[in-house]
Amino acid sequence: MSICSEWDRINPEEYVGVWAYLEVEDGALSEAGLQMLGVARLLASHKDTYVGAVLIGRGVSPLAREAIYYGADKVYVVDDERFEKYYPTLYGEALAYLAKEYKPEALLVAGTMRGREFAPYVANTLKTGITADCTSFEVDPAAKDILGVRPTFGAYLIAHIRTLNRRPAIFTARPNVFPTPKRNIAREGEIIPTNPRVGDVVGVKLLSRSTFSRGAVPIEKARIIVSGGKGIGRKEGFTILEEFAKVIGGEVAGSRKAVDAGWITYDRQVGQTGKTVRADIYFAVGISGAVQHLFGIREVRCVVAINKDPDAPIFDNCDYGLVGDYTEIIPALTKAVKKIKRSS
Repeated sequence: MSICSEWDRINPEEYVGVWAYLEVEDGALSEAGLQMLGVARLLASHKDTYVGAVLIGRGVSPLAREAIYYGADKVYVVDDERFEKYYPTLYGEALAYLAKEYKPEALLVAGTMRGREFAPYVANTLKTGITADCTSFEVDPAAKDILGVRPTFGAYLIAHIRTLNRRPAIFTARPNVFPTPKRNIAREGEIIPTNPRVGDVVGVKLLSRSTFSRGAVPIEKARIIVSGGKGIGRKEGFTILEEFAKVIGGEVAGSRKAVDAGWITYDRQVGQTGKTVRADIYFAVGISGAVQHLFGIREVRCVVAINKDPDAPIFDNCDYGLVGDYTEIIPALTKAVKKIKRSS
């Protein structure tokens, strides 16, 4: 296979280890990054290699020990005032520098807003391949290459993708597709302070920053979700769902069609182009059950479908199904739950 003459020649055999980039949120390791660390641990066990973790920011050094507790063997720490503010090119250059210096075979990045932004920058800088939105990973038993597994557009086929002749292979996966590893304070590891050489690559200046409260539990963390689809018919229909969700201690979400119709905001969208949820119980109300939506609820423990179309595909992918008009079923369920609460 021919390789671009402008690219530096590399020897893939020199690249060892599976790394995970750990994003920091409010002074703590993000759950999405820890999930990637769990994947790295699993892949490393199949390849008999080490797990590396990367921390970038200012004041992040104390978190290195936590990374070890969650599965890292080596933690590469970039703790410098230059990285106090997040800029995609700055963080990308630092991560690319570490990859060139220490030569990991693979790099895993959570598909958060930041991860989706700077991971392609790292891949382009290193002239290597990136596989986005992986739903699982495999190790080729013969070549020992790491394969990123992901659905193709439309989720009708599953692709197994490998990066040939270039390293590190870079992969992203959206939050909550993989479980968070257990914390083990007995684990030991090596903490490696680093000082990557990066130039003036920011190109922008942050003038101000504002924080705001969402006022609700993010749907990816919710244990109970009441989700509406096109079958809701109108924005006002979500008021019925909201009342039911409040009574049972859940959160309201929606399908892409509900979001496109303006009935619910994008941060509440479940599905292939939205968020993946791991709820204990998921009420799919007026949702037909397209494969794109099913992708987002694959980790749900129990799915309750409510739809007036008895032939809706959702009934082939649920634990319990109710055929009927949601405007009658949901208020009846709300009333029943209220009655139970009053009597308890």
